Amino acid sequence: MNKPHRPKARVAKGFRDIGPDEIRGIRQMLAKIERVYESYGFEPVEQPFIEYTDALGKFLPDQDRPNAGVFSFQDDDEQWLSLRYDLTAPLARYVAENSQKIPTPYRSYRQGWVFRNEKPGPGRYRQFMQFDADTVGSASPAADAEVCMMAADTMEALRLERGQYVMKVNNRKVLDGALEVIGLDGDENTTRRLIVLRAMDKLDKLGPSGVRLLLGTGRKDESGDFTKGAELVQSQIDRVMVLLENPIDALRADDSAAAFRANTKFSEGLTELSAMQTIFDVAGYGPDRIKVDPSVVRGLEYYTGPVFECELLIPTMDEDGKPVRFGSVGGGGRYDDLVARFTGQQVPATGFSIGVSRLYSALKLVGKAEESATLAPVVVLVMDKDRQGDYWRMVQELRAAGIRAEMYVGTAGMKAQMKYADKRGAPLVIIQGGDELALSQVQIKDLRLGSELATQISSREEYASQRLAQVMAPDSGPEFVAAVKKALAQ
Repeated sequence: MNKPHRPKARVAKGFRDIGPDEIRGIRQMLAKIERVYESYGFEPVEQPFIEYTDALGKFLPDQDRPNAGVFSFQDDDEQWLSLRYDLTAPLARYVAENSQKIPTPYRSYRQGWVFRNEKPGPGRYRQFMQFDADTVGSASPAADAEVCMMAADTMEALRLERGQYVMKVNNRKVLDGALEVIGLDGDENTTRRLIVLRAMDKLDKLGPSGVRLLLGTGRKDESGDFTKGAELVQSQIDRVMVLLENPIDALRADDSAAAFRANTKFSEGLTELSAMQTIFDVAGYGPDRIKVDPSVVRGLEYYTGPVFECELLIPTMDEDGKPVRFGSVGGGGRYDDLVARFTGQQVPATGFSIGVSRLYSALKLVGKAEESATLAPVVVLVMDKDRQGDYWRMVQELRAAGIRAEMYVGTAGMKAQMKYADKRGAPLVIIQGGDELALSQVQIKDLRLGSELATQISSREEYASQRLAQVMAPDSGPEFVAAVKKALAQ
């Protein structure tokens, strides 16, 4: 009955711990992205992790929609607060609150963690990092085109080659107008519209025949699972496929798309895409970098015009060992109604968001992620606890010379200290016992080379008789630092 309660050491479901190699690699990747955004004239800004829930425009978990929403709590004034769901809604709040202070258009970028109270799954976490760039206050297609070109430049700054990525561009007005033409407008068709859009989004994965099945009665996959279709009639399916299988030039001129062009929304969207395409052509961004693709469907409801996705064309394997593309690592679009939630007046805006962890995983997959240039520290062992000041002086000399170093601060003996240095991944240890002190010298031991040499020794006596991969050096001054640098270089 008196047994103390001890919490179980476990990471919360849907979250993960991140190690030093990934942290350093991501930092280097983010620095490259930041340099591209800065070169375009975008400015950094940060909003807090927590916003009033109504500012995010999201539902509360377990009230409006269980297992899908935001992490929320009430403050002392009984106001609902939530962890931010993305970086766009807080930006819209910031612009509305500071509209008299900031320039128009307002061009900014920000990075940070976002949180989603949704059911986690493989590779799907409740906390992940995004890197966004947005232009608020411009209705020009040039603002949309610039974001796409900046995203393409970012991929190449990260050493992705042409043919390994592509920016795909579409327009929600084109999609919405096309759905009106085939008779799927109105609230009563909301569910069917979503099924159609999801089917269109699977063109790359399933091909035209698979999309046709999903637009019709449904499709059974190789495992035998059946996905119910939108149940369109054949004439509706044919019209949708005209949209998916024709380039933008055909949609502008061919008779097969004449009914679409008669729709006001479709025509507006096509005009905006044409204006963006002109900018891409003049600026030298060909279809190997940016291309118009009518199958691009962004899921967020607030997109009002151009939408875009950055897709990596890098081949990888699915769960069954079959080759598939890596897929999307970022996306965005125009959201002209988001700031209006606060001001009542429409404020045009467009932006692009990168999924940081997903992009980093892709770069690692193709060997483009920067390897950490940070060596584990040189460890100065403490052979005599009464001489810790001497060991500390050695550490300070190394640090002053730009060498990462630490003094062992535990209480264990030499054997345990060596094990610590080995676990630490230390390249070298510095040893000064009584014999070395009498000579004003230290031993510099190369742990990695010593480990390799030890495999070549057959007996314990032979191991004890040799001082593997270690050299003597003065215990202070330029010669001490030079000896450590030489050992590290080797």
